[in-house]
This record gives sequence, C-alpha cells and structure tokens, in this order.
Amino acid sequence: MVTSRRRSPDGRARITLDEAEARLAEQYTGLVRLAYLTLPPTLGRHRRVLTAHGLVQRALPGFRLRRAAPRVPAQRLGAERHGSAWVRERVLRAALAYERRPRRWPGRLPPPRALRPMLPMVWGLRLFPRAGGREEIALGQALSGLSADVRAAFVLCRADGLPEAQVRALLDAAGARRPDRALRVAQQLGTPAVAAARTLLDSAEFDACVVQTRPTDLLRRKQRFRLAWAVAAVVAVGAVVLAATASPSGRQPPRPVVGAAPVAPEDLVRVPREEWADTARVDFTVWPSRGGRTGDRDLLARALAAWAHPPHGTRVTRAPDTYTGPPPRGTQLLYAGEADGSAVVLLHDGLRTVRYSEPLSPGGRARLDVARTDGSDVTTAAALVVSRTHGAVRYLTAPWVAQSHTRDLLRPGSPARPLRMSAEGVTEPVRAPARSGGPCTSWPALQLRSADRLMENHTFLVTDLGGLAPVHLTYTPPPGGTPPRQPREATGTAALRSWSRTACRLPGLPGGVRSVGVWDFAAQPLPEGGGRAVWSCVRADTWRGPGDVSVRFAVPGTTARVVARERATAACGRFGQHVVASTRWQAESGHNYLLAAGSRAVTGIEVAGAVRASVRARAIAVRAPATARTRVTARLATGGRITEVGRAQGD
Repeated sequence: MVTSRRRSPDGRARITLDEAEARLAEQYTGLVRLAYLTLPPTLGRHRRVLTAHGLVQRALPGFRLRRAAPRVPAQRLGAERHGSAWVRERVLRAALAYERRPRRWPGRLPPPRALRPMLPMVWGLRLFPRAGGREEIALGQALSGLSADVRAAFVLCRADGLPEAQVRALLDAAGARRPDRALRVAQQLGTPAVAAARTLLDSAEFDACVVQTRPTDLLRRKQRFRLAWAVAAVVAVGAVVLAATASPSGRQPPRPVVGAAPVAPEDLVRVPREEWADTARVDFTVWPSRGGRTGDRDLLARALAAWAHPPHGTRVTRAPDTYTGPPPRGTQLLYAGEADGSAVVLLHDGLRTVRYSEPLSPGGRARLDVARTDGSDVTTAAALVVSRTHGAVRYLTAPWVAQSHTRDLLRPGSPARPLRMSAEGVTEPVRAPARSGGPCTSWPALQLRSADRLMENHTFLVTDLGGLAPVHLTYTPPPGGTPPRQPREATGTAALRSWSRTACRLPGLPGGVRSVGVWDFAAQPLPEGGGRAVWSCVRADTWRGPGDVSVRFAVPGTTARVVARERATAACGRFGQHVVASTRWQAESGHNYLLAAGSRAVTGIEVAGAVRASVRARAIAVRAPATARTRVTARLATGGRITEVGRAQGD
C-alpha cells in the first residue's frame, strides 16, 4: 500500500497518492479532453492528442513537473473531493504552462530533461479525433481563436458543469493571468442552450481518447530516409575533408548548407478553366491559370525565387501571422500577365496567396505581397488585387463571378455602377477607399454576383482594406421574430443604410481581416423626444481566427461613434450571440443620461455604481452625471448574466 501524501502549501489539504491515482483513472477521459482543448491549436491534432495524454499521465506525484504554488488552497476549489480537484488543477496548470513555455533555447544547448522522450510516443502513424459535423467544426474554430485560459474556462463550465466560483478558483490556482476575464469570455462563447454546448463538447470531435489512425506520408518517409542517408554521407565526407584541410589556427571553412529543392515553373499546378463548376469546393484551389504570360518561364522563375529568397531591394509585405517559408510543392499558378505597367504573378499554396510584381520599364523595384487565405469560400475567394496605382485598384475576379458593379457605401440610395471586366476576369481600375487620417467622403465597394449554376442570384459586397484579398461585408438586422436573425449579405436597403454609418470606421481595423459584419442588435428611443438610436456591433474576423469587436451608437443626423471595444473575443459572433453595452448621451436640454441596450435574449438590465437602476426590458435610460462611474450587467432569458462589452468582470 502506497501511503505517501501531498500537502498544499498552506498545509491543510492532504491527498494520498492512491487517492490521486484513483481520481485520475476515474476522470481520465475528461482530463484528457480538458488538456486537449486547452493546449494551443498550433500544435496540430496529432501532437495535441499525444501531449494531452502525456500531461494527464504525468500529473501524478512523483513525475517531475514545473512546480507553481497554488494561490488558492486545494479544499477551496469546490465541493468535489480533494483528489479530483488536485489532479484537475495539476493537469490544467501543465496545459496552461505549455502555451507560455519557450520554444527554443537560444544561445545554449537544451536542458537534459528536454532531450528525454515524452510518453506516449507513436511512430509511423498519425492520430486525430474523429471529424465532427458543421456545429462541432464551427465551435472548434471559435475556440482556436481564443487564449488557453478562455478555452479551459469554457470546458470547465460547459462540459464539466462546474460552478462559476469553482472555475474561477481553479483557474487562479492553475496560474491563469486573468481568471475573471477568461470566465466572462467563456460565458459569452456558449450556445443559446447550455445543453447544446455540452453535447458538442462530448462529441467525437473533441474526444482525444477515441482517435483514428492514418499512416504518415509513406512516399515522403521513404524520401526522407534516403535524404537522411545522403546527408549523413555528405557530413561524413565533409568531416574527413575538413579534418584534412583544417588550418593551423584551428579555423575551418564554412560548412555547406543542404536544403530542399526549389519549386520550378514546370512544377506549378495549372487548374482547368471549368473545374470550379464540377466541384463542391469553391475557393482559390479551383481558380484556373489566367493571363497572357502564363507561359513565360523566366517571369515565373523570378516570382518563385523572390518568394523563396527576396532579392535585395525587393519591397516585401506580409499579412500578420502569415507563414514566411518558401513555396512548397503543389503551388498553384493563378495569374501571370501585365497590368498598369507591371508584370504580375499570382500564386497560391493552399494556405497563402502571393503577388509578385515587377515594372516593365527598367529601373523600378520588384514587390512581393504575401497574405494568408486558408479556409476561403465563394465570397472571400471572389477577387484578388492585381495592381495598385495612383489611388486605384484593379482586381482579378473569380471564375464564378458573372457580374461586377461598384457602389458607394456612404450613399445607400445611389444605384450601383456596372464595372467592366476583361475576358480574363480583370476589372477596370476602381478608386481605392480613403485611408486612415484622410477625409472620408466616399467608400467604394465591389458588388459581385455569382453564376447561377453555382448559386442563383447570389449578390454580395467586398471592399478593399489594403490587403491582397478584399474583405467580405455582411449585415444582421435588428432582432425580431423567431428564430433569431442570421448574418446575410449586405445588399439590402437596411444593410446599405447601416453600412453608410459604419464604413468610415473601417480604416481603424487590424491587418489580415477576412470579413466584417455589422449587427444592429438594438434600437432605443431617446429621452426627451431625442429620436431613435441604433446600437450596432461591428465584428472583424481575421484569417488567423480571432475577431475584434466594436460597439457603435448612432443617433439620427450624426455619425456613429464607438462606445466600446474588445479584442480577440467571441462576442457578436456565432458563439457569442448575447451582448449589452452602454454610453453617455446629452439631450438638447443639457441633461446627461446613461443609456444601455442589449440583444434579443436580454430580459433585464441593471446599473450599479454611482447610479443604481434596473429595468425588465432590453434598454434603459437613466439620468446620470457625465463623470459618474457605473457598471452595467444584463440578465438573459436562460437565467445567465453578462457584462457590457469592453468591461472586464470585477472592474
């Protein structure tokens, strides 16, 4: 019988090794799921599965694990048994620490413990959970864009069903930096029904204990085996040569670098022109190779070389969080031609789109633009920028675009103007929108219609924000009716009117934006007959996953102003459909008011602080001094509570 015991730093919680091992075996599946979802998604599903099992198996006392004294005694983590809480805290602390650990050991050798094999180990196979449906995939994408502590809080609340106080204490004990904010964001991430979220998390998509296996790339494994022998032979020969030719001073000549073979123009994938009409996948991978210089081998070779190793003098721009490696095998040629005095090449490797341009006249500088475009669809892969000259943009449209127009978002009542396209799909120049700091007198957008055989009468808007791919614009109308309103294309009268109040704020968005949606979540009559105000939530989703949110308050006859902001949040998205916000407003009489409004599921609003008030409605207006410090919360129809956007719990 093993009788060793562990005591918390304050000396009050005693846990035997037998009890800890029993709790671990009893809750193994749940602990692995907690570790799997808390670990960074950048590890990939195979490494996350193995790492999650390894963290849980090393949670028992006796395994060497980075020690961090918990800030909350073990017995305060909830009503469950000490062994369960203690093991869960160990697993959670290890998973949170994994995301913050350094990935390299610059300037020195890795420590000996880093060279030991990490169990479990798998050779020659790839492990991954079974694929889920659309709901599970959407939830997984939403979780991947959040921080580790938020993912952990979501699992603890929705899957494990722990009370909020226990989750907050557990996060605090495990070393989370901001437990209150993590819990608040996790609550906003939940689906309208808590049971639905728990069902999704219990599905095979997130169960790292029920996995599928596939072999690794057998051909690549064979090639690597041969390459390893070749490298070993080169190193051995080099060592012999260096030993024989070493100088008396002991200095040796530089060692040659053995690298992968570069991609040649002949290796580029060229898709047939009509393939997009015969496939269920409609994105950049089905774009055909177009342009008058697709057969110019020298131009394509210069473009590939600039992508792999930009020559000195090349102007290079990369979107945020875009992989900077060279072009891989299977890179696709989208376009090679001439536009506005430059030779232009567009390439795509499944994750990134690259534009290479060089001036036709001698003396100019080449340019390389790299952007992340993975996970594109019929709207976000509808066009690419071919050239930017003299404040105008020329686009290459997707093969499924049947018609193109331009319209001014600041003039919703004006009709769209037809936009001419060449036989290759290249548009005439379109005036670029105003940049940040300049006067915002108009905002051009492309209004595109897809071919009927793809989607009948599907019209959508995209606009230029300075990136390689234009940004897709959507609109969600105010609440009303059942079921709740869903995002739709921003081409209707109400959508254009809403975007006319928002367009001039687009230059302030971060780089790498994929789509921007405006949600008019509430309309509120103003006190003293001041008219009717509209509350809008503007969500900018990026190609890398996270979304930034700003809440805007618009009064008739004035420009919408931003009243709240929040970065890397699920609010105002598919998994954050509940929102409440507040602002100050002054009537013509000079009286100051605190205004607050909530989304469809809000049943009551409470104001605390220097002013206290409550109402059983989705909007409130109360007299308050302009400098009064207040805090606004809302009650939901499900019984939960949310705080206003841009304000952390406990502030």
